[in-house]
Amino acid sequence: MEISLTEVNRTLDALEAGELRVAEKVDGQWKVNTRVKEIILAGFRMGVVADMSQGQFPFFDKDSYPVRAFRKEDGVRIVPGGTSIRRGAYLAPGSIVMPPSYVNVGAYVGEGTMVDSHVTIGSCAQVGKHIHISAATQIGGVLEPAGALPTIIEDGAFVGGNCGIYEGTIVEEGAVIASGVVITSSTAIYDATAGDFVPRNAQGRVVVPRGAVVVSGSKPIARDGRGVHLYCPVIVKYRDAKTEGSVHLEDLLR
Repeated sequence: MEISLTEVNRTLDALEAGELRVAEKVDGQWKVNTRVKEIILAGFRMGVVADMSQGQFPFFDKDSYPVRAFRKEDGVRIVPGGTSIRRGAYLAPGSIVMPPSYVNVGAYVGEGTMVDSHVTIGSCAQVGKHIHISAATQIGGVLEPAGALPTIIEDGAFVGGNCGIYEGTIVEEGAVIASGVVITSSTAIYDATAGDFVPRNAQGRVVVPRGAVVVSGSKPIARDGRGVHLYCPVIVKYRDAKTEGSVHLEDLLR
């Protein structure tokens, strides 16, 4: 079915209002809204490069995806200093964006979530509520193909600085990702509490289990006698009272 510019704009408006999402959890499983992603992609094809310069900051982008406009009534705290939020992204009331950061089209950021300095949240990424995305972290976007599930960070998670969560990874509720951890679609996560690797879910996605505390680690190359190791995220424990106390300190910044 052909997609019109009117439908693109109507969809972007609904995304910005939080009335529509690229992906949602249905009966315990994340489902992607393929039609929404198809409309977003159509918007890029329709747009032409235009001068969108603002004052001393020159930039040129597709005219169908300008920088999103905010009002005081939106209840979003955007600290000045170089942040850019693209049209079609949703930021819930009570969310905070520290400079400089970038949030791309189709992304969803829940209430009470802090997007810290030098953070990028990619197209269509779904970030829940009461999360701290720490400085210099990248949450990857998955826009194409339209049927692909985006990267998802569920409610109450904590993502440390200089992390990278990419390629449709799902970080479940309350998980804690320590600084410097990188997770992709080909990453094997080792659960030291169970003595085995975490299985992928039914859709083949890499999943960080609920409440897991993940740090950077390594695993030896099989049958290699020279002591060579490969990078491997490791679950060292599951969230406890000590972890809760450390994460609670982040509430003071809100």
